[in-house]
Parts: sequence; structure tokens; C-alpha cells
Amino acid sequence: MSSRLVDMNLPRFPLLKDKEIRDLLIRSKAGDNLARDKLVNCNLKLVFNIVRRFQNRGHELEDLFQIGCIGLMKAIDKFDLGYDVKFSTYAVPMIVGEIRRFLRDDNPVKVSRSVKETAYKIQQVRDLLTARLGREPSIGEVASELGLSREEVTTAMEATQSPTSIYETLHQEDGDPIYLLDQLKGEEEGDIPWLESLSVKELLNSLPERDRNIITWRFFEDKTQSEIAGRLGLSQVQVSRLERQALKKLKDLIGSG
Repeated sequence: MSSRLVDMNLPRFPLLKDKEIRDLLIRSKAGDNLARDKLVNCNLKLVFNIVRRFQNRGHELEDLFQIGCIGLMKAIDKFDLGYDVKFSTYAVPMIVGEIRRFLRDDNPVKVSRSVKETAYKIQQVRDLLTARLGREPSIGEVASELGLSREEVTTAMEATQSPTSIYETLHQEDGDPIYLLDQLKGEEEGDIPWLESLSVKELLNSLPERDRNIITWRFFEDKTQSEIAGRLGLSQVQVSRLERQALKKLKDLIGSG
């Protein structure tokens, strides 16, 4: 599967400044198709970078790219110039949502119509809240907006996720890749979920303060990586890396117990 922009033979267009984007949006909303086309073409790289997150889902990258472009065009058509956010901030969740809906509807695991409808409403609210807040909303915020419990939101989201291979790569830097399977089995038996043996409080107290805070905020207080990044004065990428390292420390502690 192609993972480079050049491999897909996409035309190169210059990046637009905020003022240029706003001017093109105004013209597009007035019916100027050339302005709309320019907005689409100059945001193809944005679509491509988002699509790369969805590799190894059983679909060709080119197909997902086309779906992502549909999300981009919807973002152009629906963007309100009164929003106090950049166009890209609004467009990203729209593109992601379009791809997720495609993957959900094409999901080989069949779920009930009511659960699908709930999941669809959840995705719409997530898109709206992301545009409104300028960050990814928490499950609690989505649940509050829909008048549902957090359990109902979580159940609907999990039921409509595509099955994941146990050999999906979770992380890789210089050494061997870390597969999903590595997070699900113990070192000795190979078939006992390591989370089942967790003595949470004792293990968390064994971690450095920052690692302990990240795990607590992320998994017990329903905070997003972006929210944690804001608290710690770090980037979301740094928090993601620290989270993986903290989880590995927990696993190592379990293995040595």
C-alpha cells in the first residue's frame, strides 16, 4: 500500500495562508466553483496525512483518500465563517468522521440499527464539539451533550469499531515493533491478559509522579491526550510517547512481581 504522497501521483499545490483560505471560502459560498476547487486542491496533503492514520484497516489507501476528500468538501460547504477557529481545525474532524463512517458501514461485524444510529449521533457530536472546543472532546462531554451515560457512549463506539489484528503495530522506533498482542498476553503463559493481574493502586504508586498522573488522568478521569498535554505544558505527541512508556513500566512491574 502506498504511504507517500508522490506514490499516489497527487498534484502539488501551495499551502494557503489564513487570509487566502478565508477569501476562498467567501467566494466558494457565493457559488465560485473555481475557489472551491482551489480549496480542495490545496488541502489534499491534509487529507492524505489524515488517511495515513487508517492504514491496515483492510482498505486501499487510495479508496480512503477519496472518502477523505468527500469529508473535506463537506467541511468547505458547511464551514461557518463566524466560527472562531481555523478552517483546518474544523476540517480535520470532518474528514476523520467521514472515513470512520465509511469503515463503520463497511464493518464485517454486524451490530443493531439502534446502536449504529447512536454511534452516528456520537460521531456528529464529536465533530461539532471538536470544532467548538478546538480539541478532541472527552467521552463525558459527548455523553453530556447527547444526554446519554458514559457507558452507553462507550458501548456504541466500541460496537462499531472495525476488528483489529492482534499483530497490528502499536509503536516502533529503533528496535523491534510493539504489537497489540504484546499488550494482551503475559510473558510466561502468553494467554493471560496482563490487566487482569493489576493491583492498580500499588502499581501506580510505584511509578514516577508524572507517569502516575498521565495514567490516572487518561484512564481514570477520562482526559484526552490533548487535555493532558495542556496540563503538563507538552505536545500531544510527547504525551502519547510518555503514555506508552508508562504502560510499559506497568507491564514490567507486573512481570517482575
